[in-house]
Amino acid sequence: MIKPDILEKPVNVVYLGIGSNIGNRITYIEKAKSLLLDNNINPIAISSYYETPSWPNPKNPKYINIVLKVLCIHNPRELLYLCKTIEVKLGRKKSPKNAPRKCDIDIIDFKGMVLRGELNLPHKMMHKRNFVLFPLFEIEKKWVHPLTKTNIKDLILSLSTNEIRSIKQI
Repeated sequence: MIKPDILEKPVNVVYLGIGSNIGNRITYIEKAKSLLLDNNINPIAISSYYETPSWPNPKNPKYINIVLKVLCIHNPRELLYLCKTIEVKLGRKKSPKNAPRKCDIDIIDFKGMVLRGELNLPHKMMHKRNFVLFPLFEIEKKWVHPLTKTNIKDLILSLSTNEIRSIKQI
């Protein structure tokens, strides 16, 4: 349900990735979706769940990931702050980069904006990640990378055979 606040401000179309590889992974993803909604981040399309080996260390627990297409009234920095706040609320702790986590929320694409610096838009490595590309393709078959102008089908085809085979829709 779209909250009334969203009708009073400019609305941005944003793609978010949510992942978890500790505990009840689906529960953490569902809680993250609920907390996003509580903050006027309204899903208009949600992918299936996808399971992949942990990256970059496949010895860590497997991830479950989804991608959401959302409408939001926040600017990119506000949205990043909200995503990080939700991660902490769901139990994310300071840990080494790419360590296992209960909840990870990434801004994949913010209305086609290109930013580099403290906040990278589109997400800097999304074009190389099967756990982003497959669920994004499921909900937005005509998506084009804002920086490289490469369509999502070509991005998926550029993945290695192992990356294509290692993802499972659940």
